[in-house]
Amino acid sequence: MKLTLLGTGTPAPSPRRRSSGYAIEIGDDLLVFDHGPGAHERLLQAGYSAQDVTHVFLTHYHYDHLMDYPRLLLTRWDHGPAGQPELKVHGPPPLQAINDRVMGPQGLFALDIAARVDLPASQAVFRARGGSGARPAPNPDLMEVAPGDVVTGNGWTVRVGPARHAQPFLECVSYRIETEAGSVVYSGDNGGVYDPFVDFARDADVLIHMNHFLSGTENDPEYRRTTGNHIDNAETARRAGVRTLVLTHFLPSLDRPGVKEQMVSEMRPIFPGTIVVGEDLMVVPLASPKAHAAD
Repeated sequence: MKLTLLGTGTPAPSPRRRSSGYAIEIGDDLLVFDHGPGAHERLLQAGYSAQDVTHVFLTHYHYDHLMDYPRLLLTRWDHGPAGQPELKVHGPPPLQAINDRVMGPQGLFALDIAARVDLPASQAVFRARGGSGARPAPNPDLMEVAPGDVVTGNGWTVRVGPARHAQPFLECVSYRIETEAGSVVYSGDNGGVYDPFVDFARDADVLIHMNHFLSGTENDPEYRRTTGNHIDNAETARRAGVRTLVLTHFLPSLDRPGVKEQMVSEMRPIFPGTIVVGEDLMVVPLASPKAHAAD
């Protein structure tokens, strides 16, 4: 299993960090978790293509987790070989409605898709790639998920867990990836020390957690309750008993000189495990005795 951080930023534009995106390679499968603005660029820089992606798992529908999803979906369809398996996409409700708004008959890219399906030149490209007959429109395999659901693949299991962030306006979930090599939990966007999430992350080898701001700088208690911050993240990791805590989803202000060092120094008395300050394109090893089995 190989874990690559594609985007470790936020909605705030940053020349250093793209928005949320993570890739986990397990055997012949490439699982992508969220695909915000710039994440697809990072996917390519990490050595992958859209055609390599087999599964997408979306945590919620804020734009910084979603904007490059149409790019991935359409690029994979338009540039992939004829007959490739459809992309499997998982996310909380209303995944079907979101997909329809992107690529349905009245969707954002409906005219583009129609042109690529019916234009003679596009049909010729389709035939050159081994296709025959009418060119099919993209038709991803969609699965709406909720906490408690389980998705299985070849040598891996993804469990769907809770997250506290933008409800009731947006359904939000987290994910736990389990393989023989170890386990990874991705919080999506999650705030405070949320007991249901602590239980979900219990004993994970790696916890990837939103770390949007420095604790104590919030302008409202509700903001801290629903948005990840360094002290609450350290306490979450300690209570869950995880081995490695990977911090991500950084506002640009956290990249000022000395801020991340201060942040980590304040976390260490709380969480005794490994703390990783995430960067785009970082490959994170599993802190598991079995991790070598996936190398």
